[in-house]
Amino acid sequence: MITQTSCTIFQQNLLNGNENFTTGTYKIALYTGNANLGQQTTAYTPTNEVVGTGYTAGGQVLTISTPPTQNTQYNITYVSFNNVTWSPASFTTRGALIYNATTGAAVAVLNFGSDKTATSTFTVQFPTADATNAIIRLSY
Repeated sequence: MITQTSCTIFQQNLLNGNENFTTGTYKIALYTGNANLGQQTTAYTPTNEVVGTGYTAGGQVLTISTPPTQNTQYNITYVSFNNVTWSPASFTTRGALIYNATTGAAVAVLNFGSDKTATSTFTVQFPTADATNAIIRLSY
């Protein structure tokens, strides 16, 4: 089962100073509906990762579209990424894992709501980078 959430290890790594969205490298890996991903996920795993045309194990590097930004009106700090596209693409996916490419540590799990089948191109479209929609938001 894939449960959309931030991962507990990510929160711990933030407090320990092990995450850096300014200089770090982050990736997104795609998974089938057989994957068991959620809050307890600690690291990238190839188990039940997508296999198909245009997809390479480990996924793709994410480009940060909005560096860590503070919104004092809502007491939220957020970061977001540019959309990621696989082309050509021929595979079926149910969700994704964002992870630290250097350490392999999990950051967040995405659930696409249902299986998505790509026949030519597959894009993960990230929401608007703001205090109420960015993919990673922390309240303080």
